[in-house]
Amino acid sequence: MFKHVVVSRLKDSAGGRTRAETARFMKEKFEALVGVVPGLLRAEVGIDIFHRDDSSDVILICDFDSRASYEGYSKHPAHQAIVEAIKDARTERRLVDWET
Repeated sequence: MFKHVVVSRLKDSAGGRTRAETARFMKEKFEALVGVVPGLLRAEVGIDIFHRDDSSDVILICDFDSRASYEGYSKHPAHQAIVEAIKDARTERRLVDWET
């Protein structure tokens, strides 16, 4: 199994969406990729509820059946469409990827 985690901080507004709207958009779109992207077993998006100074806004946790599936996901058109839609909304993005 291959795991992919992305933690993002968002701008107050971007692309005509507020921070909260962007977070909900990310949740809806990323979670909908399960069954669309081959090998993507789970996609869960958590939205921060405390909004502390040291908080991030959104976390994406994905499970893939293999590293090759993750590599396919990163290039998949459905994934790329989401990335394009949110690229200007993030102020910070951190990743952790590992195999189990």
